[in-house]
Amino acid sequence: MSGWGSKRMFRRFWKNRRGNYMLLTAVAIVPIMGGLALAVDYTMMSQQRQDVLNALDAAGVATARYIAAGASDAAATKYAHDFFKTNLNAIDPAHAALTILLPKDNVGGGTLKLTASMKYQPYFLPALTAMLGTTGGSGDIAFSAVSEVRLKNTLEVALVLDNSGSMDFIGSGSGKKRMVLLRDAAKQLVDTLAAEGAQLKQLVNPVQFALVPFAASVNVGPSNKTAPWMDLNGISPVHHENFDWSSMPTNQKVTAIGGIHYKKGSAWGAAENQIVTRFSMFDDVQRITGYTQVQTGTTTEQQCTGSGKNKVCVNVTVPVYSTVPVHGAYAGWQGCVEARPYPYNINDVAPSASIPATLYVPMFAPDETDNRDSSNRSAENDWWADLTTSSNNTTRQRYMPKYFAPAGFGTSAAAASSGPNASCTTTPITPLTDVVSTTGRNQIKAAIDAMQASGATNVPEGLAWGWRVLSSHAPFSQGRPETEKGNDKVVIVLTDGANTYYTPSSLGYNDLAANKSIYSAYGYAGKGYNGTSTSRIFMGTSSAISKTDYSNGNYTNALNEQFAALCNQAKAAGIIVMTVSLDLSTSDATERAQINALKACASDSRFRRDSSNPSLPAKLYWNATGSSLSNSFKEIANELSNLRIVG
Repeated sequence: MSGWGSKRMFRRFWKNRRGNYMLLTAVAIVPIMGGLALAVDYTMMSQQRQDVLNALDAAGVATARYIAAGASDAAATKYAHDFFKTNLNAIDPAHAALTILLPKDNVGGGTLKLTASMKYQPYFLPALTAMLGTTGGSGDIAFSAVSEVRLKNTLEVALVLDNSGSMDFIGSGSGKKRMVLLRDAAKQLVDTLAAEGAQLKQLVNPVQFALVPFAASVNVGPSNKTAPWMDLNGISPVHHENFDWSSMPTNQKVTAIGGIHYKKGSAWGAAENQIVTRFSMFDDVQRITGYTQVQTGTTTEQQCTGSGKNKVCVNVTVPVYSTVPVHGAYAGWQGCVEARPYPYNINDVAPSASIPATLYVPMFAPDETDNRDSSNRSAENDWWADLTTSSNNTTRQRYMPKYFAPAGFGTSAAAASSGPNASCTTTPITPLTDVVSTTGRNQIKAAIDAMQASGATNVPEGLAWGWRVLSSHAPFSQGRPETEKGNDKVVIVLTDGANTYYTPSSLGYNDLAANKSIYSAYGYAGKGYNGTSTSRIFMGTSSAISKTDYSNGNYTNALNEQFAALCNQAKAAGIIVMTVSLDLSTSDATERAQINALKACASDSRFRRDSSNPSLPAKLYWNATGSSLSNSFKEIANELSNLRIVG
């Protein structure tokens, strides 16, 4: 049949109404079958794609844990391939490929990168394209996916532990003192994390711990007396706030020149022009420890030999001796520092002489008045003779010549945490130390064992130093750079009480000099900062905190605000904050406030959900009792272990 005939017959068939239904069915069968083919292929392709993604994710997590356990590169690579293939389900491994980039080879470090590619071979699409008379539809469909698992290669933990006097109490339900329970739990935590770190063979210092004991203040260690981040020249606005140098005699002046105080006057002798700081005052406060004979000159004496006519006399020069006292130190700086003035008390800004307020000032507790009040109460820290006849007790306290007059023979050296070291009751900070090494682990555990319970509670100052020991810059610069990938910085804060700052009367002492508080990390609450009327303990607090209410309760409220602000800044800087309250009760208003503050301060868990509200992450906060403290620290160890791998 000719082509023209064929066309004419097709036109007649098309116009014939009697077979329209079959015609329409024939015409429609192509898109219908095509849709079914596409649906089947799409469903099967989606399933295989999901299987590949599941296998990829599973291989990533499993291989990351395998690497964390110390696997070699070759073993980890083979393990990843085997794990991936095993989890492909019905997919032919020949159609799926896996590319592995190990953490040490990945730019930036810390990330295991797995890339999976798959070719899907359609079942029906080639036939459909043939029916349609098109080309190019018989090829495979390819796709790829990437999974990255960040290995938390390194961990830096600061243990910020309450060493206040109440830690000497019996822990509830335990029969042991809280400090004993804390020592045991903390050492258990160190051992657990050290054992895990030991599995990471390819890393240097995989797990490091620091210890920050705190009470009313924090001890940075007397070995840091000459550290450049200390206020070595007395230029901080805090440094001389308790001293009245105008009280010095005319021939023994202390004069400020360019913000630095110098000894001026003939009475200083060889010490004239030396710088005066709190450090030098520790050296200048002397006591007589004995006496010795010192040659003070010579004289001429006639010495004769023989007698009668044989007597011979000659003039000889002989030395002249005087009995002089031998002086010794009354107290050396024990290592505690004052809190920096706001805002530097709640941040980790590096200390710099260009900003004097950022430098750290050694604590030097002034000698307070010798006088007693009408109730025969003494001052809280009367440790030296006033040496002035003034009846004004503030004048007596601030009278400076007394510090340069030695105490008489028989005066004992100041006991620890007394005299100018009052309110310095804790052992020194132990900087970040590798606990995987036996030496480092023993060092941290020995420091934990050395903790003693004494003093008040200043949680914000403890947290501030916990942050600082993790820092990569001074004052403690052992921490890894904050930008380093694969490293977590964690502060664990434990306290058994509310923040405290005490008025003298609340402790049974007089306040004749109007200090408004005992001397502690914020100095005297009654002393305005740098010529202002606001005490440092109130600086940066909200209007809800009265700046003229000098009571224990208001001091606690002010410290609570300082703590909250510090928590927010630390977390914003990437610090993971874990908090633990020990034997605090929600039935006590003050303790309930501390519980709430600690819980609010805590970071969110990356792994656990809130049991009361599963839509929210759990807080890294534990409300422990004496009997449950060990278990709480085990949970903390588990949380820190989970930090090692984060998808």
